[in-house]
Amino acid sequence: MSDFRVTLLGTGVPIPSPERFGPSTLVEAGDQKFLIDAGRGATIRLYQLKVPIGRIDVQLLTHYHSDHTSCLPDVWLTGWLESHFGTRKSPYKVIGPTGAKKLMANLERAYEDDIKIRVADEKLPLSGIATDVTEFDRDGPVYEKNGVKVIAFEVDHGDVIKPCYGYRIEYGGRVAVFSSDTRYNENVIRYGKGADLLVHEVAMARPELMKQAYIQRIIGHHTTPYDCGRVFAQTRPKLAAFTHVVRLASIEVPPPSVEEMIADVRKTYDGPLEMGEDLMSFEIGDTVTMQRRMPR
Repeated sequence: MSDFRVTLLGTGVPIPSPERFGPSTLVEAGDQKFLIDAGRGATIRLYQLKVPIGRIDVQLLTHYHSDHTSCLPDVWLTGWLESHFGTRKSPYKVIGPTGAKKLMANLERAYEDDIKIRVADEKLPLSGIATDVTEFDRDGPVYEKNGVKVIAFEVDHGDVIKPCYGYRIEYGGRVAVFSSDTRYNENVIRYGKGADLLVHEVAMARPELMKQAYIQRIIGHHTTPYDCGRVFAQTRPKLAAFTHVVRLASIEVPPPSVEEMIADVRKTYDGPLEMGEDLMSFEIGDTVTMQRRMPR
């Protein structure tokens, strides 16, 4: 069994769906655990995996849309509690693009009364609720320890949705790459080359919905299945997988099916591909193997 594993905790969008929680991914490399983003329900998925919330070594942030950060207070605060699912004793380590320090400082202010009460009442250590925040503003390595190297790279989520970054994680001669939210982007291709696993977002709407301006805006901030195929064809990962699955719909118009999305990818890419689901995991070794945990 490989000690390099990626688990999609949440593969959804701002829609509060019980089937697809908010965007969040767990990366386990050796003895270290990384959380990429913390969308709605991330702590519930960690609990389902029996991964203690307080055991997360590093929180990586891609950008500051609320669907990617709404569970951040829960990971931070609940991981501090004196219980088998918490007991963090050291500072909560956060790495993100410019804005991470402001975000965490504001959360500390918002929850200062909770923290004060728990210190007095439960005698929880202040070291476990402290934060250790690192910001970056350009492509390059942002973390390196015990054989794990994390490289951040800028992506294009829209003209005003900045900063926004993806991550390339290298461990034991293997590579996992995460696109974050992005339009078709050459930087994803650059950093995605040589990946064993490439996890990419995807978005699609039926033609009749594309007449609406707000639908055009949403699709214009993401990557269509056809263009995802172009990315995969140029990077040629051992396995490509989708997350942050945007299937737009209205009361009158149903969402495109998974089969329709895959069919569009196949117009430009013929390699290995998985439509990501919550709690789907990937073991990265000589080959990349997939396991489902959600009932079908």
